[in-house]
Amino acid sequence: QVSLVESGGGLVQPGGSLRLSCVASGSIFSIYTMGWYRQAPGKQRELVAVITSGGRTTYSDSGKGRFTISRDNDKNTVYLQMNSLKLEDTAVYYCNARIGFSIATSGGSWGQGTQVTVSS
Repeated sequence: QVSLVESGGGLVQPGGSLRLSCVASGSIFSIYTMGWYRQAPGKQRELVAVITSGGRTTYSDSGKGRFTISRDNDKNTVYLQMNSLKLEDTAVYYCNARIGFSIATSGGSWGQGTQVTVSS
């Protein structure tokens, strides 16, 4: 079982940037597919981006070209660099870890979430 702790959320103006971090513990980080998901008020959780143990990345259409997922296996950490943020990016962002590739919005291990608010 892997434990996940997210950080880096906050309040940012439209067009701004944030970098989210998720530190994993309790298992061998390098074998996991890591992902970022988000849930806005009144909406279902949705995929933002995932990165496999081999470094293959997949992005949702909403984040493609603006967000970058990366991982540092030496630090047991996955990052989400978010640029050109929009009002509609406001959500709680969750880190996910699972064995094997999947973009499902359930399953695996989840962090507690970090709030991202985009507002002028």
